[in-house]
Amino acid sequence: MARYTGSSCRLCRREGQKLFLKGERCYSVKCALEKRNYPPGQHGQGRKKISEYGRQLREKQKAKRFYGLQETQFRNLFDKAAKRKGVTGENLLIMLEMRMDNVVFRLGFASSRKEARQLVTHGHFTVNGRKLDIPSAMLSPGDVVKVKEKSTSSPKFKEIKDMAISVPSWVAVEVEKLEGKVIAMPRREDIDTPVAEHLIVELYSK
Repeated sequence: MARYTGSSCRLCRREGQKLFLKGERCYSVKCALEKRNYPPGQHGQGRKKISEYGRQLREKQKAKRFYGLQETQFRNLFDKAAKRKGVTGENLLIMLEMRMDNVVFRLGFASSRKEARQLVTHGHFTVNGRKLDIPSAMLSPGDVVKVKEKSTSSPKFKEIKDMAISVPSWVAVEVEKLEGKVIAMPRREDIDTPVAEHLIVELYSK
């Protein structure tokens, strides 16, 4: 599976807002957007009038980059969301939130979705007692995510035990046990990702 290997900060600059792709660095003065708040490239500082199609495209690119998906993955997920009952845009965001890597991030076991994806791929978690190393796996209400016993001694997870973690209402976490649970499917108002999903629907509906 292809994946983006370039600069994460470049993506934030292209979208004109923080995508929080590098964890703690994004909250510090080292954040590239704090120093160069304009798109990358030779003509990044030029003023450009954006078309309606351009707005739709940028919104789609932003959502892809927030959740770390490639175009094919994102389009396939959109097609599945369109087949579900309800509002397609909201279905899409809910499905993105229910991915294994995103749930690990939401539980506070990783400082970014990128780090969460790496931790999942390296096999540090179990779901309902069974090892799960597929970041794109879709979880369901009632699923219990736990750090593997062998991984609890690593500095990364020892550090987490001493942290005060704030999680969204649709998940619960027991930090001392390094365990979390999906309580319910998230609602649109529970998702704080700044994405105008209706523009993505308009783009793919052409």
